[in-house]
Amino acid sequence: MNKVGYVFDPVYLEHDTGAHVENSSRLTSIINHLNITGMLSTLIAIKPRAATTGEIAAVHDSKYIAYIEYVSHKGGAWWNRVVTPQEVAAIYAAGGVIKATEAVMDGEIDSCFALVRPPGHHATFERAEGFCIFNNVAIAARYVQSKYKLDRIAIIDFDVHHGNGTQEAFYSDPGVLYVSTHQFPHYPGTGRVEETGTGAGEGFTLNVPLPLGCGDVQFNEVFNKLIVPAVRRYRPQLVMVSAGYDTHWVDELAQMQMTTTGFVDLMRIIKQLADEFCGGKLVLTLEGGYNLEALSTSVKATFDVMLGKTEIKDVLGPSQRHLSVPDISLLISQVKKIHKL
Repeated sequence: MNKVGYVFDPVYLEHDTGAHVENSSRLTSIINHLNITGMLSTLIAIKPRAATTGEIAAVHDSKYIAYIEYVSHKGGAWWNRVVTPQEVAAIYAAGGVIKATEAVMDGEIDSCFALVRPPGHHATFERAEGFCIFNNVAIAARYVQSKYKLDRIAIIDFDVHHGNGTQEAFYSDPGVLYVSTHQFPHYPGTGRVEETGTGAGEGFTLNVPLPLGCGDVQFNEVFNKLIVPAVRRYRPQLVMVSAGYDTHWVDELAQMQMTTTGFVDLMRIIKQLADEFCGGKLVLTLEGGYNLEALSTSVKATFDVMLGKTEIKDVLGPSQRHLSVPDISLLISQVKKIHKL
């Protein structure tokens, strides 16, 4: 069986957002479910550390980092759609993904899922956005580029919201292939098909903006027809994932119709790509997902795939939203044409 790790620490619960939808119960629900189902005992615990100011500064403006520290010491504040009372949790979230990546790169484990908060993929160079303070996956990717001298990292983002901060961080960098599936139009309003990178990074950003109502069939088609050929052409040395489960049909922050079974299918595709090109080196970090039952069961199913299990139960079943299912054939054709897939 594969050696699979997870990152978690009570420090992530100290980011106290009160009744806000991005709150500590997201992680406690996941950990409790993994424990009750016996999954936790099959995983290898990876202890996080605080990211250094220098590591964070590889992605974020130094003045912004100092501002977050100042706000935290003053007791926190609402700022740019995110509550920031606990800077320590944020630097440990970034450091947690770094440690997950180190453990995979050093061969301690085959793959790892960093169960961290606050999430990160909306955080830009100088702004906190969309519940995110520091861009955890981008900071870890920059760290890996520096320490392990990797030339090709693929970041696959399947959150319902476009990872505008991650895209910004690598928009001119051919060393990172950033791929995002997301509901569109939807927050934050970025992630159009035409956003493909700039300069040396032209062609290394692949956005698939999906209309509302998409479910397992549409996501599977997008992955097989667009993402698989793009990643295979890129031949990554490491696969990283911004894992957001807010495309689940019971999640109220969006209007998609994914099921846990659908996430299992996507993760099997991603794992196969990691096995094919980088010896299974796979690192996930938690982004969105706000229905606690859907989140915890989907994360558990993700670990099942990482462990190589074949029979995975979907306790919530198929969508009951009865949204009209869109035809995405023209979108797929457009992406294929732009990226010559």
